[in-house]
Amino acid sequence: MATLRLFASAREAAGVDRVEIDGVTVAEVLAAARGRFGPAFERVLAGCKVWVNGEPAHDDDPLAKGDEVAVLPPVSGGS
Repeated sequence: MATLRLFASAREAAGVDRVEIDGVTVAEVLAAARGRFGPAFERVLAGCKVWVNGEPAHDDDPLAKGDEVAVLPPVSGGS
């Protein structure tokens, strides 16, 4: 089971900032999250970066118990 951490608009769309989700790959965890949180979350997720344990992730990356999957929407601002 992985910990899914959601930030900014992803957190707002899901209504939570952290949840435990079963899945053996990043794709499985994200698919479960889409099903759990619905269309608004799915729209936000389309523009997000996904990281596992602080490293950029791909859909087919395997997950181990205790891994952290972070969903990071684009950030605006700065100079």
